Amino acid sequence: MAKRDYYEVLGLQKGATDAEIKKAYRQMAKKYHPDVNKAADAEEKFKEINEAYEVLSDPQKKANYDQFGHAGMDGAFGQGGFTGGFSDFGDINDIFGSFFGGASQRRSSNGPRKGNDRFMQMRIGFMEAIFGKTEEITIEVDEQCSECLGSGARSKSDIQSCSRCNGTGQVQSQNRTPFGVFMSSSVCPECNGSGKKILHKCPKCHGRGYEHKRVKLEIKIPAGIQSGQQIRVSGKGERGINGGPNGDLYIEILVNRHPNFVRDGNDIRISIPISAVDATLGCKVDVPTVYGDVELTIPAGTQHGTQFRLRGKGVKGPRAQGDQYVEVRIEIPTKLSREEHKLYEKLRDSKERESAFDKFKKSFNI
Repeated sequence: MAKRDYYEVLGLQKGATDAEIKKAYRQMAKKYHPDVNKAADAEEKFKEINEAYEVLSDPQKKANYDQFGHAGMDGAFGQGGFTGGFSDFGDINDIFGSFFGGASQRRSSNGPRKGNDRFMQMRIGFMEAIFGKTEEITIEVDEQCSECLGSGARSKSDIQSCSRCNGTGQVQSQNRTPFGVFMSSSVCPECNGSGKKILHKCPKCHGRGYEHKRVKLEIKIPAGIQSGQQIRVSGKGERGINGGPNGDLYIEILVNRHPNFVRDGNDIRISIPISAVDATLGCKVDVPTVYGDVELTIPAGTQHGTQFRLRGKGVKGPRAQGDQYVEVRIEIPTKLSREEHKLYEKLRDSKERESAFDKFKKSFNI
């Protein structure tokens, strides 16, 4: 099979700079290294990548290749095998350190570690969010054993360091490849990564270090909470590792909509209907608020969409209290009694008052 173009192997265009070549090589080598990529053709691609880099990273070889192609490379690999690519151990560490070293470092930590957090949602009513409430929930949680305090042992003297991994929780192994010897770490099969061996298990938790419980919690929902905000319950998340503390429980609050009130931050908005007669002559109405009805004066001549503010009738926030905004919606009757119809006819036929449409038409004659 004909060799692929070296620039193509590294995903580059001919004339790429040294920096571009090195960057592309590091990315491709990390992707196809046999210890990382378990595909059947990974090793072959890795050899191809290193061969391409050995040529393109050498100014003399690169010049010959740019001029003569693969023909200019005859004999360059005659001694067999891969001779370049990683200039030193530093390159290997730079490329694979984050994969092997980072994972090994995470796994080798066998000390107490906090458990993961848990998340759940709770739906409450609109008024419950305004004034707050206490809600009781039931959850299942793994809590630290009160007898052994999470150690899983009957007593401290029953805890010994694992002889196989010497308390590290990891065992080392060597992998020989055509490109050198690589060290890898894995969880100790003797102690399952804890680094400890228990001679006599705790009689209460049977060596697990925790007890599975079904508990009831009282969740205090503060007044003024908004939809999407979270409440944190300490220590009710997933259990810790190696005797570490539990994670926390986060409860996201979802607030139901109200049929009339609309919350806008700490303000509350409401739309009220009034008749055309009341809007024209003015009136007084009892407007609902979350704290009860409040009398509001609608002045004569109020227009549709006019807003009025009721100070301090919004949500009590941590720093200030919001207001309630009342929007007037003028409703026109669709059915009239005979008497009402006569009155509207009389009003329309009155010559003393110019209609709104007449005023509109006059504006075109200016």
